[in-house]
Amino acid sequence: MNDNAPGQDSSWQQQGMRATKALRETWDGLAEACYELSSNEWALPTECPGWDVKDQLSHLIGIERTIMGDPAPDWDGPLGDHVKNDFAAVNEAWVAVRRPLPGADVRAEFVEVTGTRLRQLGERTEDEWAVVGWSPVGQVPYATFMEVRAFDSWVHEQDARRALDRPGGCGNLASAISLGRVESAMPFVVGKKAACPDGTAVRFDIAGTGDDARAFTVAVEGTRAREVDEATPTVTLSLSSLDFLRLGCGRASAAQVEAAGGISMAGDAAVGHQVLAAINFMF
Repeated sequence: MNDNAPGQDSSWQQQGMRATKALRETWDGLAEACYELSSNEWALPTECPGWDVKDQLSHLIGIERTIMGDPAPDWDGPLGDHVKNDFAAVNEAWVAVRRPLPGADVRAEFVEVTGTRLRQLGERTEDEWAVVGWSPVGQVPYATFMEVRAFDSWVHEQDARRALDRPGGCGNLASAISLGRVESAMPFVVGKKAACPDGTAVRFDIAGTGDDARAFTVAVEGTRAREVDEATPTVTLSLSSLDFLRLGCGRASAAQVEAAGGISMAGDAAVGHQVLAAINFMF
């Protein structure tokens, strides 16, 4: 997928409106999942290293305030072992300054900030959606950047939902966009991280609601891997959409998911485990 061009029959504004809809879905879903939590529930650890449920909202507040031009808060306290680089340290400051606050206050700020952002996005023009600038995936049009924001937000929504045991937020546009981004990383995983040899074909059968369900094959041809329409699989990996997300985004190890019965494998098990060991493309 070319992240620097909209679909053949679409425009940057249409892509931006699609991203805005996805953001509304996942931000509303996260606010709903965190409605009227106890202090103990706000403090539940999540699978996102170093962060509890409240921290998920604090992080998203910080990113959106940064996009709106707000300066990062001053923070000279400890950051934690989960902070591995300068970019993460800047993100952590937004989280750290909110840790003393009641969860309900953080949720209220989250609702306010995301509401402001949705209004801003709704006012953007075609030219504004097309402006190329910084994003975590490189220099891309603003519409593509907002799809990345939907992906990041949905991942953190699922972090909170899993910790709270409040499943939801699946089978919608936000989940489809997000799982598409995980899918798009699999050629990198199979070809580069797992270094599968020429001729290897890995089929992923992903179970889920609506468009979350997907099946695709990544084949290695020479020194490159790409999605192909047809290939005899060397191995087929079958798992749920949420476990696919957890593995790709470093929320769980393959051993943990396998131990819970979340992965079935057909074909060359050695290749399957080689891919699963390298499937985390986020950390």
